[in-house]
Amino acid sequence: MDINIRNAIIENFKNSSNEELHQTINEAISSSQEKTLPGLGVFLELVWSSSSSEERIHLVSKLSTALKK
Repeated sequence: MDINIRNAIIENFKNSSNEELHQTINEAISSSQEKTLPGLGVFLELVWSSSSSEERIHLVSKLSTALKK
């Protein structure tokens, strides 16, 4: 059985409300469990893919700043 994790994550969350997505992200980060990393990666990929070049520059700047803390 070949499971596509990316598609499974998208299918599981495609009908989620903003509040549900917010809660999911907060729980994934606060749990510090590595098993949540693929899902967060898919979320980042979706945000990145739908962002303008200006938004991408802003995201990279925020990431760079956060990494230096």
